[in-house]
Amino acid sequence: MSPLLTVKGLLVRFGGIVALDDVTFEVQRGHICGIIGPNGSGKTTLFNCLSRLYQPASGEIIFDGHALLRIPGHRIARLGIGRTFQNVALFRTLTVRDNVLVGAHSRRHGSFISDALRLPRVARDERRAGEQVIELLDLIGLGRMAGTIVSDLTFGIQKRVELARALAAQPKLLLLDEPAAGLSHEEVEELATLIVSLRDRLRTTILLVEHHMNLVMRISDQVVALNFGRVIDRGPPAQVQRHPEVIRAYLGSAA
Repeated sequence: MSPLLTVKGLLVRFGGIVALDDVTFEVQRGHICGIIGPNGSGKTTLFNCLSRLYQPASGEIIFDGHALLRIPGHRIARLGIGRTFQNVALFRTLTVRDNVLVGAHSRRHGSFISDALRLPRVARDERRAGEQVIELLDLIGLGRMAGTIVSDLTFGIQKRVELARALAAQPKLLLLDEPAAGLSHEEVEELATLIVSLRDRLRTTILLVEHHMNLVMRISDQVVALNFGRVIDRGPPAQVQRHPEVIRAYLGSAA
């Protein structure tokens, strides 16, 4: 089976600083791939390339047979890539349901005219999207909070709402940028179970950037370790966590 995502020779520079240097790896369909590395190693820069916020100086990204770097950023969601961010970015005065419904917008097929005239097709699309959002909220344990204003929720629950919004676009590839940041130990445990469940039930491939090593090593099928913008190891979690350069990058000493 061909990989869902292939990254080849990715190079990103910010002035004289090389943020990514010849980054190359693959992610198989249905896998959870963890991206690890110290602060400043290039993890978020990589995500910004995958979501078309940054344009690399050179290299190639192939997603589901498409040359991603040739596709404009506004088409990424419809192509099948969803993303969460390090900092929660929700509409705080809207309900949980309405926030998640925003994520389903990329799957709609209406136009300015059909929406303005409220044609029957528009009503059907809106009704179907609303039903799918409720099903999704039930799946991740937020069904009873559908009508709650987001600003009234705890930080951990808001992170789940953002996750639900990304899933509402029905992505083939889900990019999770530090989903465990700011969560309690109990919430991290729940998150680990949820991520694996979403992968299995929705058949979504997941690329995970995370500093919580226990979480990454427990749920990932493969791990890519970055340091100073370069891949220092990639492979099964047990292999990567024993690699001398990975240990040195985190602990500052040889294995």
